[in-house]
Amino acid sequence: MKIVALVVALLAVFGFATASAATRAEPGPADTVLARGELRVCSTGDYRPFTYRDPAGRWSGIDFDLAGDLAHRLGLRPVLVQTTWARLAGDVGHRCDLAMGGISVTAERARLATYSTPYQRDGKTPIVRCADVARFGTLAQIDRPGVRVVVNPGGTNEKFARTRLHQATMLGHPDNNTIFDELLAGRADLMITDASETRWQSRQHPQLCAVHPDHPFTDDEKAYLLPHGPGLLLGYVNGWLRTIREDGTYAAVTRRWLG
Repeated sequence: MKIVALVVALLAVFGFATASAATRAEPGPADTVLARGELRVCSTGDYRPFTYRDPAGRWSGIDFDLAGDLAHRLGLRPVLVQTTWARLAGDVGHRCDLAMGGISVTAERARLATYSTPYQRDGKTPIVRCADVARFGTLAQIDRPGVRVVVNPGGTNEKFARTRLHQATMLGHPDNNTIFDELLAGRADLMITDASETRWQSRQHPQLCAVHPDHPFTDDEKAYLLPHGPGLLLGYVNGWLRTIREDGTYAAVTRRWLG
Protein backbone atom coordinates (compact mmCIF):
# COMPACT_ATOMS: atom_id res chain seq x y z
CA MET A 1 0.00 0.00 0.00
CA LYS A 2 2.90 2.38 0.65
CA ILE A 3 3.98 1.97 -2.98
CA VAL A 4 0.47 2.66 -4.27
CA ALA A 5 0.26 5.80 -2.12
CA LEU A 6 3.59 7.01 -3.44
CA VAL A 7 2.52 6.29 -7.01
CA VAL A 8 -0.64 8.35 -6.50
CA ALA A 9 1.36 11.24 -5.07
CA LEU A 10 3.85 11.18 -7.92
CA LEU A 11 1.12 11.08 -10.52
CA ALA A 12 -0.45 14.10 -8.87
CA VAL A 13 2.88 15.94 -8.95
CA PHE A 14 3.36 15.32 -12.66
CA GLY A 15 -0.34 15.74 -13.44
CA PHE A 16 -0.85 13.08 -16.09
CA ALA A 17 -3.10 10.42 -14.50
CA THR A 18 -5.70 9.91 -11.80
CA ALA A 19 -5.36 8.12 -8.50
CA SER A 20 -7.79 5.45 -9.62
CA ALA A 21 -5.61 4.76 -12.67
CA ALA A 22 -2.61 4.34 -10.40
CA THR A 23 -4.34 1.82 -8.17
CA ARG A 24 -5.47 -0.20 -11.19
CA ALA A 25 -1.94 -0.33 -12.71
CA GLU A 26 -0.36 -3.74 -13.01
CA PRO A 27 2.94 -4.22 -11.16
CA GLY A 28 5.82 -3.26 -13.41
CA PRO A 29 9.18 -1.48 -13.54
CA ALA A 30 7.91 1.53 -11.57
CA ASP A 31 6.94 -0.65 -8.60
CA THR A 32 10.40 -2.19 -8.50
CA VAL A 33 12.06 1.22 -8.66
CA LEU A 34 9.94 2.65 -5.87
CA ALA A 35 10.38 -0.41 -3.65
CA ARG A 36 14.15 -0.29 -4.13
CA GLY A 37 14.34 3.40 -3.28
CA GLU A 38 16.84 4.16 -6.01
CA LEU A 39 16.75 5.03 -9.69
CA ARG A 40 19.41 3.15 -11.66
CA VAL A 41 20.44 5.08 -14.75
CA CYS A 42 22.60 3.53 -17.47
CA SER A 43 24.91 5.88 -19.34
CA THR A 44 28.11 5.53 -21.33
CA GLY A 45 29.90 8.34 -19.50
CA ASP A 46 31.86 9.22 -22.63
CA TYR A 47 29.59 11.67 -24.42
CA ARG A 48 30.08 15.22 -23.29
CA PRO A 49 28.24 17.47 -22.70
CA PHE A 50 25.54 14.86 -21.92
CA THR A 51 27.38 12.51 -19.56
CA TYR A 52 31.01 12.06 -18.59
CA ARG A 53 32.61 9.75 -16.04
CA ASP A 54 36.11 10.88 -15.13
CA PRO A 55 38.96 8.52 -14.14
CA ALA A 56 38.06 8.96 -10.47
CA GLY A 57 34.50 7.81 -11.14
CA ARG A 58 32.86 11.23 -10.86
CA TRP A 59 29.94 11.89 -13.21
CA SER A 60 28.94 15.16 -14.84
CA GLY A 61 26.94 16.52 -17.77
CA ILE A 62 23.49 17.61 -18.86
CA ASP A 63 21.84 14.23 -18.44
CA PHE A 64 23.68 13.53 -15.20
CA ASP A 65 22.15 16.70 -13.77
CA LEU A 66 18.74 15.82 -15.19
CA ALA A 67 18.93 12.26 -13.84
CA GLY A 68 19.51 13.73 -10.40
CA ASP A 69 16.53 16.04 -10.82
CA LEU A 70 14.27 13.18 -11.91
CA ALA A 71 15.34 10.99 -9.00
CA HIS A 72 14.93 13.85 -6.52
CA ARG A 73 11.39 14.58 -7.69
CA LEU A 74 10.54 10.89 -7.35
CA GLY A 75 12.03 10.77 -3.86
CA LEU A 76 14.69 8.29 -4.99
CA ARG A 77 18.46 8.06 -4.85
CA PRO A 78 20.13 8.27 -8.31
CA VAL A 79 22.61 5.49 -9.11
CA LEU A 80 24.65 5.75 -12.33
CA VAL A 81 25.52 2.49 -14.10
CA GLN A 82 28.22 2.67 -16.76
CA THR A 83 27.53 0.90 -20.04
CA THR A 84 28.72 1.07 -23.64
CA TRP A 85 26.97 2.23 -26.79
CA ALA A 86 26.84 -1.34 -28.08
CA ARG A 87 25.22 -2.68 -24.86
CA LEU A 88 23.08 0.34 -24.04
CA ALA A 89 19.60 -0.75 -25.15
CA GLY A 90 20.09 -4.32 -23.94
CA ASP A 91 21.06 -3.17 -20.45
CA VAL A 92 17.81 -1.26 -19.94
CA GLY A 93 15.48 -3.23 -17.70
CA HIS A 94 18.31 -5.53 -16.60
CA ARG A 95 21.22 -3.54 -15.22
CA CYS A 96 19.26 -0.29 -14.96
CA ASP A 97 15.79 1.22 -14.96
CA LEU A 98 16.39 3.63 -17.83
CA ALA A 99 19.22 4.97 -19.96
CA MET A 100 20.15 8.62 -20.33
CA GLY A 101 22.98 10.46 -22.02
CA GLY A 102 22.44 11.97 -25.47
CA ILE A 103 20.80 8.84 -26.88
CA SER A 104 19.63 9.15 -30.48
CA VAL A 105 16.31 7.61 -31.47
CA THR A 106 16.85 4.61 -33.77
CA ALA A 107 14.69 1.72 -34.92
CA GLU A 108 17.31 -0.78 -33.75
CA ARG A 109 17.18 0.47 -30.16
CA ALA A 110 13.39 0.73 -30.26
CA ARG A 111 13.21 -3.03 -30.84
CA LEU A 112 14.97 -3.59 -27.51
CA ALA A 113 13.52 -0.81 -25.38
CA THR A 114 10.96 2.00 -25.32
CA TYR A 115 11.77 5.66 -25.92
CA SER A 116 10.50 8.53 -23.85
CA THR A 117 9.15 11.68 -25.44
CA PRO A 118 12.10 13.23 -27.34
CA TYR A 119 13.71 16.11 -25.48
CA GLN A 120 16.17 17.48 -28.04
CA ARG A 121 16.70 17.68 -31.82
CA ASP A 122 20.20 17.12 -33.17
CA GLY A 123 22.01 15.87 -36.25
CA LYS A 124 25.31 14.55 -37.59
CA THR A 125 27.90 17.09 -38.67
CA PRO A 126 31.71 17.15 -38.99
CA ILE A 127 34.22 18.51 -36.52
CA VAL A 128 37.65 19.28 -37.97
CA ARG A 129 40.79 21.29 -37.35
CA CYS A 130 39.76 24.88 -37.94
CA ALA A 131 42.10 25.26 -40.92
CA ASP A 132 40.14 22.50 -42.70
CA VAL A 133 36.57 23.81 -42.35
CA ALA A 134 36.29 24.68 -46.04
CA ARG A 135 37.66 21.26 -47.08
CA PHE A 136 35.01 19.11 -45.39
CA GLY A 137 31.64 20.82 -45.70
CA THR A 138 29.85 18.17 -47.76
CA LEU A 139 29.75 14.39 -47.83
CA ALA A 140 31.20 14.51 -51.35
CA GLN A 141 34.23 16.39 -50.03
CA ILE A 142 34.61 13.95 -47.15
CA ASP A 143 34.08 10.69 -49.03
CA ARG A 144 37.35 10.70 -50.96
CA PRO A 145 40.38 8.42 -50.94
CA GLY A 146 42.93 9.59 -48.41
CA VAL A 147 40.47 11.38 -46.12
CA ARG A 148 40.75 9.91 -42.62
CA VAL A 149 37.53 9.74 -40.60
CA VAL A 150 37.82 8.66 -36.97
CA VAL A 151 34.81 6.75 -35.57
CA ASN A 152 33.79 5.50 -32.15
CA PRO A 153 32.32 1.99 -32.21
CA GLY A 154 28.81 0.85 -31.43
CA GLY A 155 26.70 3.97 -31.85
CA THR A 156 24.97 6.09 -34.43
CA ASN A 157 28.17 7.95 -35.37
CA GLU A 158 29.77 4.76 -36.63
CA LYS A 159 26.57 3.67 -38.36
CA PHE A 160 26.28 6.99 -40.19
CA ALA A 161 29.92 6.99 -41.27
CA ARG A 162 29.93 3.40 -42.52
CA THR A 163 26.60 3.82 -44.30
CA ARG A 164 27.33 7.11 -46.02
CA LEU A 165 31.09 6.97 -46.64
CA HIS A 166 32.62 4.41 -49.00
CA GLN A 167 35.96 5.81 -50.18
CA ALA A 168 37.26 7.63 -47.12
CA THR A 169 39.44 5.71 -44.66
CA MET A 170 37.69 4.74 -41.40
CA LEU A 171 39.85 4.84 -38.29
CA GLY A 172 38.27 3.12 -35.30
CA HIS A 173 39.01 4.58 -31.88
CA PRO A 174 37.65 2.74 -28.83
CA ASP A 175 37.63 5.61 -26.32
CA ASN A 176 35.15 8.40 -27.01
CA ASN A 177 36.73 10.48 -24.25
CA THR A 178 40.03 10.74 -26.13
CA ILE A 179 38.85 10.49 -29.72
CA PHE A 180 39.21 14.21 -30.39
CA ASP A 181 42.92 13.95 -29.56
CA GLU A 182 43.24 12.10 -32.88
CA LEU A 183 42.17 15.28 -34.68
CA LEU A 184 44.40 17.52 -32.57
CA ALA A 185 47.41 15.27 -33.22
CA GLY A 186 46.76 15.14 -36.97
CA ARG A 187 46.19 11.38 -37.01
CA ALA A 188 42.66 11.87 -38.40
CA ASP A 189 41.09 14.59 -40.52
CA LEU A 190 37.62 14.71 -39.06
CA MET A 191 34.93 13.06 -37.01
CA ILE A 192 31.21 13.09 -37.76
CA THR A 193 29.12 13.31 -34.61
CA ASP A 194 26.13 15.14 -33.19
CA ALA A 195 26.12 18.91 -33.63
CA SER A 196 25.69 19.40 -29.88
CA GLU A 197 28.92 17.52 -29.23
CA THR A 198 30.81 19.42 -31.94
CA ARG A 199 29.78 22.72 -30.37
CA TRP A 200 30.90 21.62 -26.91
CA GLN A 201 34.19 20.13 -28.07
CA SER A 202 35.05 23.21 -30.15
CA ARG A 203 34.68 25.33 -27.01
CA GLN A 204 37.02 23.02 -25.11
CA HIS A 205 39.54 22.87 -27.97
CA PRO A 206 39.86 26.18 -29.87
CA GLN A 207 41.89 24.38 -32.58
CA LEU A 208 38.78 22.39 -33.53
CA CYS A 209 35.75 23.80 -35.35
CA ALA A 210 32.23 22.49 -35.81
CA VAL A 211 31.24 22.49 -39.49
CA HIS A 212 27.73 23.93 -40.09
CA PRO A 213 26.28 22.64 -36.77
CA ASP A 214 23.08 24.60 -37.44
CA HIS A 215 22.59 22.70 -40.69
CA PRO A 216 23.65 19.09 -40.00
CA PHE A 217 23.51 16.21 -42.46
CA THR A 218 20.65 14.56 -40.54
CA ASP A 219 17.65 15.58 -38.47
CA ASP A 220 17.59 13.36 -35.38
CA GLU A 221 15.95 13.28 -31.96
CA LYS A 222 17.32 12.42 -28.54
CA ALA A 223 15.27 10.64 -25.89
CA TYR A 224 15.62 8.37 -22.88
CA LEU A 225 15.34 4.57 -23.06
CA LEU A 226 13.08 2.55 -20.77
CA PRO A 227 12.07 -1.12 -20.64
CA HIS A 228 9.27 -2.52 -22.74
CA GLY A 229 6.25 -3.41 -20.63
CA PRO A 230 3.81 -1.66 -18.27
CA GLY A 231 4.10 2.06 -18.91
CA LEU A 232 3.89 3.70 -15.47
CA LEU A 233 7.62 4.43 -15.32
CA LEU A 234 7.45 5.79 -18.87
CA GLY A 235 4.57 7.97 -17.73
CA TYR A 236 6.65 9.33 -14.86
CA VAL A 237 9.48 10.23 -17.21
CA ASN A 238 7.28 11.86 -19.85
CA GLY A 239 5.41 13.81 -17.20
CA TRP A 240 8.70 14.96 -15.70
CA LEU A 241 9.98 16.06 -19.12
CA ARG A 242 6.91 18.26 -19.51
CA THR A 243 7.37 19.66 -16.02
CA ILE A 244 11.03 20.62 -16.39
CA ARG A 245 10.33 22.41 -19.65
CA GLU A 246 7.49 24.36 -18.08
CA ASP A 247 9.30 25.30 -14.86
CA GLY A 248 12.60 26.28 -16.51
CA THR A 249 14.73 23.44 -15.12
CA TYR A 250 15.61 22.03 -18.54
CA ALA A 251 16.60 25.43 -19.92
CA ALA A 252 18.74 26.19 -16.87
CA VAL A 253 20.61 22.88 -17.05
CA THR A 254 21.29 23.05 -20.79
CA ARG A 255 22.34 26.70 -20.53
CA ARG A 256 24.86 25.75 -17.85
CA TRP A 257 26.52 23.27 -20.23
CA LEU A 258 25.91 24.72 -23.68
CA GLY A 259 25.79 28.46 -22.96
